[in-house]
Amino acid sequence: MSATPHRPGGGPVGEDRPVVEAVDITKRFGSTLALSGAGIMVRPGETHALVGRNGAGKSTLVSILTGLQAADGGAVAFDGRPAPPLADRDAWRQRVACVYQKSTIIPTLTVAENLFLNRHARSRSGLIRWSSLRREAEQLLAAWSVEVDVRQPASTLSVEQRQFVEIARALSFGARFIILDEPTAQLDAAGIHRLFTRIRDLRAHGVTFLFISHHLQEIYELCDRVTVFRDARHIVTAPVAELSRQALVAAMTGEDVTMPEAGRRPLTSDAPVLLSVRDLVTSSGAELSMEARAGEVVGIAGGGGSGKVEVAEAMVGLARPAGGTVTLAGRVLRPGSVPDALAAGVGLVPQDRHREGLVPSLSIAENVTMTVPDRVGRYGLISPARRDALARDTIADLTIKAAGPQVPVSELSGGNQQKVVMGRALANDPQLLVLITPTAGVDVRSKQTLLGVVEDVRRRGAAVLVISDELDDLRNCDRVLVMFQGRVVGEMAHGWSDNDLVAAMEGVDLHHV
Repeated sequence: MSATPHRPGGGPVGEDRPVVEAVDITKRFGSTLALSGAGIMVRPGETHALVGRNGAGKSTLVSILTGLQAADGGAVAFDGRPAPPLADRDAWRQRVACVYQKSTIIPTLTVAENLFLNRHARSRSGLIRWSSLRREAEQLLAAWSVEVDVRQPASTLSVEQRQFVEIARALSFGARFIILDEPTAQLDAAGIHRLFTRIRDLRAHGVTFLFISHHLQEIYELCDRVTVFRDARHIVTAPVAELSRQALVAAMTGEDVTMPEAGRRPLTSDAPVLLSVRDLVTSSGAELSMEARAGEVVGIAGGGGSGKVEVAEAMVGLARPAGGTVTLAGRVLRPGSVPDALAAGVGLVPQDRHREGLVPSLSIAENVTMTVPDRVGRYGLISPARRDALARDTIADLTIKAAGPQVPVSELSGGNQQKVVMGRALANDPQLLVLITPTAGVDVRSKQTLLGVVEDVRRRGAAVLVISDELDDLRNCDRVLVMFQGRVVGEMAHGWSDNDLVAAMEGVDLHHV
């Protein structure tokens, strides 16, 4: 197998060899074709985007590019030389590293210990020389302008600091090709700006990046070229500046996709108030008072540290508030009680589907019906037939890509997992649907499906709260409350401009500059 027969998207030959080139890669998992003749070529010093819907094959390609598994067919080359054997982990670390969305930093160890794990400086007697270890760690971080105390436990690092430490660790092995997998998913706007600045600085020092993100705006802001995968195949590689957003989305989906836009209809003046939040105060000090009427969609927007997620979690019982009341359809909810919120008619899509939204080892059917045992059984006994029937309806309604209701959710892509979480939120026909960052880390098509649910729910006369800093999540809201540093600082009616909303989320009033 040749390492350089066909280069997806073309590219230079000769001395300007690609940092990495994967050609005609095929990979199967049982009967599932994860990659089919796919490939990518990344040039030295560029930031190259890899995009595609969940299940397109991006994660499989990353696992092959990092030597975690072998392709069934095709070839990978680094700097024009064949990739090392899978067993030679040191050789792989010298060529490539991946900073995953889920950190590989060990929280119980210090920063220095994480940086030099399993390669500690030792004395002749075999004892670890801690002073040398800390000094080398400080020198490494200083060399790459990472301002972190090497003696602190890694558990105290912010998401942003963990990413910088992981990048520095990768560079210390000699790798100059870094894969960033959804690096901005848990960062606020300021953190994203700092990350992008750091990436540009590292590029100036000869580091090359493969950037994976569902946020297409970031692709246009940061990246030089973009490769699109769809249905396990390479679709296109092109300079970002030459590919319109519409063309990029069409390449990802195979069709023209736009976010659902609700048919605007004014709320009737006699629509009853369903939700009343009075003087809610969270344990962190964030405050909220608001109302939402039947058939109304209200957004709560804000950046990191705004308090938007904290007030939402206090509203639905995930956190116990320090004060205030939440009333739904005349019923005062018990503070800090998720069961009481569910019984009152709250449907919830939490912020972290992995920690709060799913039981990965259970099936789609078990996850979807977990909060509604009365709908799928009697006298404490579950009817498998009724449970599976409800799950099949959810799979069909939300276009979940799965063979059937018994598939474990751990086997689903991220977008389909989020649809399962949404299905469970809808299982009790909620009077109030609360969506906390509902489309984080999902592809364009899944985002379209998830946001389309909002219109269906509002038509039934329920109220919907959308808590997010993603502009697409908020576009169909009748109004958006903007929070900054724990307080509501503004309210914007439907039709707001992107600039005005983003500025308000950042604490800037564009009209009084």
